[in-house]
Amino acid sequence: MRAKDCPFCVPGSERIFLSDEFCHARWDRHPVNQGHVLIVPIRHFADYFDATDDEKRSLWSMLEKAKELVAHKYKPDAFNIGLNVGEAAGQSVLHAHIHLIPRYKGDVPNPKGGVRGVLPHKQKYL
Repeated sequence: MRAKDCPFCVPGSERIFLSDEFCHARWDRHPVNQGHVLIVPIRHFADYFDATDDEKRSLWSMLEKAKELVAHKYKPDAFNIGLNVGEAAGQSVLHAHIHLIPRYKGDVPNPKGGVRGVLPHKQKYL
């Protein structure tokens, strides 16, 4: 995917609510739960592991700021944080990004195993 075709590279998105020189936080267009946020680097690259040290520091700092805002605004009970790196891992937008997904008691029958649920038959290990 080239930057000109990338939904995260389009300037002026009304969903962006925090930004700095390396990344921004935006509300997810197709949220898993109320308050679902994406932390997106400004520079276009697909693989999180290609981020510079400055970009990585910024991404995690922005995640912390977004978490505080979401916690205040939506009052979730917990959070999942996730990165999909590569199409085999489920990455559908080939621009690196971190998901901050608020979780609410009762949003699924049994949340045990959390992100292990990407392989449902391995989610429950105890």
